[in-house]
Amino acid sequence: MNWLTNFVRPKIRALVRKKEVPDKLWLKCPSCDQMLHHKEIGEALHVCQYCGYHLRIGARERFKQLFDDAEFTVIELPEVPADPLKFRDEKRYTDRLKENRNRTEQDDAVLVAHGGLGGKPAVIAVQTFQFMAGSMGLAAGEAVIAAAKLAALQEAPLIVFSAAGGARMQEGILSLMQMPRTTIAVEMVREKGLPFISVMTDPTTGGVTASYAMLGDIAIAEPGALIGFAGPRVIENTIRESLPEGFQRAEYLLDHGMLDMVVPRHEMRPTLIRVIDMLMNPTPPADVVALPQTDLEIPEPQPPAPADEPSPPA
Repeated sequence: MNWLTNFVRPKIRALVRKKEVPDKLWLKCPSCDQMLHHKEIGEALHVCQYCGYHLRIGARERFKQLFDDAEFTVIELPEVPADPLKFRDEKRYTDRLKENRNRTEQDDAVLVAHGGLGGKPAVIAVQTFQFMAGSMGLAAGEAVIAAAKLAALQEAPLIVFSAAGGARMQEGILSLMQMPRTTIAVEMVREKGLPFISVMTDPTTGGVTASYAMLGDIAIAEPGALIGFAGPRVIENTIRESLPEGFQRAEYLLDHGMLDMVVPRHEMRPTLIRVIDMLMNPTPPADVVALPQTDLEIPEPQPPAPADEPSPPA
């Protein structure tokens, strides 16, 4: 055995070898430009500890934050035509799909999972904005419909986290057809007497806002989320007027009655558990105590006193 080769040389190489730095070790907050360590931001549920900005997260990360003990089952979704219109702009549509699938490790923008939420079954569908801006096409529509069918089958509440730039232009009219289809799916859940909770994250725009995102029995949003049909710049150019500060942000919509609540990410799980418990168990947790009957004498209304007659002229 050559001890120089087997022992000394590896130790010397280990000392002089350049250490590999993991990718995305630091992230820059899009709001305040502070540098965030990936471990710290993960422990903070991807919320900036300096300004409270809610960074966009993927579907699987969202599932881990919500389901009991981070345990869930992702369901298999129906297959759809990959490129029904043979669409091509700067790239083939099939090439764009392949790039997004490799980057996000998802087949399309929406994933559906079921599991326990506060000890009760729940079905959650999550749109991932990183997949072609969360745009709604055939696959996304089928995913929402599959989630509604599963919720009806399990007699569980349906929760949908929206994050989309609108309909997917590469699928044309087929993407727009998903608006009425997903609306009917929501009604199917309601017919079963089950709650549908819509949670809008940044951003929720276009056809998604015009369909299932705004149909929740309870409408929730994350802080600072952009919510609307058309973007603020499009609206300003159309009406040729300046928009109010914070227009289309979650807090503005809450003040104007379009949302029920704005919930920070670290409070989302307990809030959903509480809301589901109230909607699924409408009866009070204790016996209703009857108020004692009291004999109150209600005075009869008296006629108004006559006005003073004017004195005769002198």
